[in-house]
Amino acid sequence: MVYKRIFPFFLIIFFSACIEQGEFSRTEFALGTVCTVTLYEQGKNSLYNDIFSRIREIENLMSLNISSSDISRINSNAGIKPVSVHENTFKVIERAVYFAQLSGGAFDPAIGPIVSLWGISGDNPRCPSQEEIDKILPLVNWRNIELDANANSVFLTQHGMSLDLGAIAKGYAADAAAEILKNAGIKRGLVDLGGNIIVIGEKKDKSPWRVGIQNPYGNRRDFFGIVHTDEKTIVTSGIYERNFEEDGRFFHHLFSPFDGYPADNGLISVTVIMDISMEADALSTAAFVLGYEKGLFLIESIPGVEAIFVFNDRSVQVTKGVEFTITDNTFFFR
Repeated sequence: MVYKRIFPFFLIIFFSACIEQGEFSRTEFALGTVCTVTLYEQGKNSLYNDIFSRIREIENLMSLNISSSDISRINSNAGIKPVSVHENTFKVIERAVYFAQLSGGAFDPAIGPIVSLWGISGDNPRCPSQEEIDKILPLVNWRNIELDANANSVFLTQHGMSLDLGAIAKGYAADAAAEILKNAGIKRGLVDLGGNIIVIGEKKDKSPWRVGIQNPYGNRRDFFGIVHTDEKTIVTSGIYERNFEEDGRFFHHLFSPFDGYPADNGLISVTVIMDISMEADALSTAAFVLGYEKGLFLIESIPGVEAIFVFNDRSVQVTKGVEFTITDNTFFFR
């Protein structure tokens, strides 16, 4: 659960035609990834400035890579004392703990020690020994996160614990950007924070938005199918985002908090479609770690949530509310 340091192409928006004349967008690097906001004919520089200022505010609060961030301060005080944080940070951690409980720990914001041990977001990732994993795995436990809503404080009760909000904070930032657009009266737009997609309003021709889902086995911008959707967020967790090979073995960044290894259950990606990007972020990770049967049970237990599960044999399962078309004939519906 770390911010991405590569250019991710989880999801790619496809329109029925090229961007119309007069429509434009702005792209900046933030949250460890490439972020693009498209406002079409209603785009104003002042509005783009407000959006990216808000995104960077969230990054400064929640990034592991900023020593003064709330998350860095919480982690450096693990086992020592509670830390008072910004209300935005507290809200995200509170929801992260909620989804940890809801998923039975499959989503765990205290995954930081495992992510750091594997070095998956750095230049020299490695597969640690079983002894190394066994030593730090007890530190990965969301139940040892103490929250005080009156003081907006967070306390990691064990020394060596660390939070990593990379699997939820980017969704929160996408929601915050979309809120600015809606408050400004934007009738149609697109927020893409490194693959956390939010489509706002409707297309000029009233047809559904078309969102391409990344082909896990393809090159960047390769997609294997298209989601047809109205105003929703679409978030994917997949093995292709960050990975490495060592001694002929393939390892990815979606770690199981239960054993400290990349989740290995036959899935290669899970896409969640719903109204709130922060929640879709957490649920896509949780469903991936849980595997298809338990992940499907989790998804179907929450009203208004749909999902696309992709397996390592290129088969695809979708929940009943998804309108999805496979465009690459090497993939198939189960």
